[in-house]
Amino acid sequence: MALPSRAAFSVLCLVLVPAFLVLAEQPPRTPRPISIDDYFQIRVVSDPDLSPEGGFVTYTVESRLLKEDKNEDRIWMVPTAGGEAVPLTAAGASSSHARWSPDGKSIAFLSARNEGNTQVWRLPRLAGEAERLTDTPQDVEDFAWSPDSRRLVLVLRDPSAEDLETAKERKDRAAVSREKRKVQKPRVIDRLQFKMDEIGYLDRRRTHLYVFDLAAKTLTQITSGDFDDSEPAWSPDGRSIAFSSNRSQPDPDATYDINIWVVRADTHEKEAHLTQITTNPGADTAPSWSPDGKWITYVTQLDPHLSDYAVRHVAVAPATGGSAKVLTLTLDRNADEPHCSSDGKIFFIADDDGALRLYTVNPTTGAITFGDGERGERPSVGRRLTVNGYSIGNGSTGNIAAQISTLDHPDEIFSVIGGKLTQITHMNDALMNQLKLSHGEYVHFKSKDGTTVAGYLYKPLDYVPGRRYPTILRPHGGPVWSYYAEFDHLPQLCAANGYVVLYPNPRGSSGYGQKFAQAIWAEWGNKDFQDDMAMVDYAIEQGIADPAKLAVGGWSYGGISTDFIITQTDRFKAAISGAGSAFFASFYGHDEYQRDYETELGHPWENKAVWEKLSPFYRVNNITTPTLFMGGDIDWNVPILGSEQMYQALKRLGRTTELVVYPGEYHEFKTPSHIKDRLERYLAWYNHYVKGDSAPARPVSAAQSGE
Repeated sequence: MALPSRAAFSVLCLVLVPAFLVLAEQPPRTPRPISIDDYFQIRVVSDPDLSPEGGFVTYTVESRLLKEDKNEDRIWMVPTAGGEAVPLTAAGASSSHARWSPDGKSIAFLSARNEGNTQVWRLPRLAGEAERLTDTPQDVEDFAWSPDSRRLVLVLRDPSAEDLETAKERKDRAAVSREKRKVQKPRVIDRLQFKMDEIGYLDRRRTHLYVFDLAAKTLTQITSGDFDDSEPAWSPDGRSIAFSSNRSQPDPDATYDINIWVVRADTHEKEAHLTQITTNPGADTAPSWSPDGKWITYVTQLDPHLSDYAVRHVAVAPATGGSAKVLTLTLDRNADEPHCSSDGKIFFIADDDGALRLYTVNPTTGAITFGDGERGERPSVGRRLTVNGYSIGNGSTGNIAAQISTLDHPDEIFSVIGGKLTQITHMNDALMNQLKLSHGEYVHFKSKDGTTVAGYLYKPLDYVPGRRYPTILRPHGGPVWSYYAEFDHLPQLCAANGYVVLYPNPRGSSGYGQKFAQAIWAEWGNKDFQDDMAMVDYAIEQGIADPAKLAVGGWSYGGISTDFIITQTDRFKAAISGAGSAFFASFYGHDEYQRDYETELGHPWENKAVWEKLSPFYRVNNITTPTLFMGGDIDWNVPILGSEQMYQALKRLGRTTELVVYPGEYHEFKTPSHIKDRLERYLAWYNHYVKGDSAPARPVSAAQSGE
């Protein structure tokens, strides 16, 4: 498909002033409650990439195809100044990760067309059809253009024996397999870290960097070894590539010691010109070069002993190695996605107070601009929003393309030109204009010990002041994560069905500083439990929640929190524990977190008392709440074992419980029919046990399928 001709924009300067930001006005909505099926009508907009001259933005749109029971990604493009958005890739084969060539003549992207491996494809800007650039035996996991647009750096995993088979060999093997069931070879494990969700068992095949010459069609491997290399970034002169890698000895699986490295891009001797840039024992990731090539900015975690609890900062280091400078220590907030503009400023996204915002830092002075130009003051905008991604292109135009969501609208692409924020995609406007939504309120309340905690509160549709409603507490995952000012289908669905929904950010959450996050270190289910209960108490004190009709449920650490909660109180009439765990010692070596467990809790055979104290499984006899457990059968993040154990214990105790196992699902569900089934079960379970509906605790579709 041909692309529109190049447009030029002259931008004198850009100052991101939230008081002046103007969101696109939305036409009046037809008042219709949101439904389960609306989840599959929402198009997921992500991954903006700004063209070199700043005139166009490419982005990815994911469609959840319920009828076909699959998800499909397509690449779209829209003018930065606004106008008609056009699809660049056809339906039928997913395409994603679109990146403009630095010369602006083409767009490269990843796609697995014709049922082949994921490869890099190129779409000419002015005319022509997409052509495949790479033909590797294994999937291309990531890529980046060289500054002269003549080369690509690829991230490739070492090929397996199956990858190296020729087409004829694969065909012959398939024919044999049809006649005789192929017996799989045993897996031989010798790594310390040997499992990962969505991958499964890990072997010694590692990811490395390769340089692909577009004209010569040659592929040169430039890194190697028993290490994983990722996040490649070209130097401005095209001679070197920065990347992140844990190359600690004797075993990188045992540490968090990811560092920034630089390798020559033109070497034919693997790692012959490899330079270590950072030496921090914590994780250093996401490298990005300064325009003059003298510095590399990156994200750093300074204390490896705090693992995910450690705040992430933006830092800079000389591109030849040397003393690093941490720029955001005074911010005390997680900082991610740093990129340098042509004037030397470093943009980054900061996790702050239940929102994600785009900030800048001056690498020379360390002055942080929170969007309103005043150092040390947080931005105040007309309404809360969340920046989930952004692109400044080559950083020379002053334009920004940002992926932004609000509490009442899913992600769209916005442009920031001359300090004005304008919505330029409208992928979900038609749907949102049909819906009557509950506007989430950001509230503050006091916990048991006087700590101020915040969270989002959703009232039922047609809420009547003074009337109390059934209420669902939804602890979030993580635990070092947060609920943000962004659209979420689930609380809207529950509000449309007559529930108050509580989304607390208890201690342990990100966005409130190191001390706040670290408060639950080796103390899960204690202060976060108190904070969760404080939000329930707040909703009751406000005359909103009915204390006789309370429910709780969450996923991942939210499921773990649910297990903690129902072993400590009987105030909830129903609970749903998704992808949770309660008997933590049994997860050591079974999930992907052995290093995190050891860092925070020690070895279970040495610190048995700590492990047992934390595990709510040992208090399972306290549970009287009807509880639904669920999860995916190939989830190695929080395996289904945790749900099975809790279900088995409650069943043995004669308590009301049920277990739902979804085949072929990882921690994050992919299959639309499974997601729909899960949503239906949420409502059926809560309606039956909280509202006291005469309808069964299983959805109608379950009864129709013979359950």
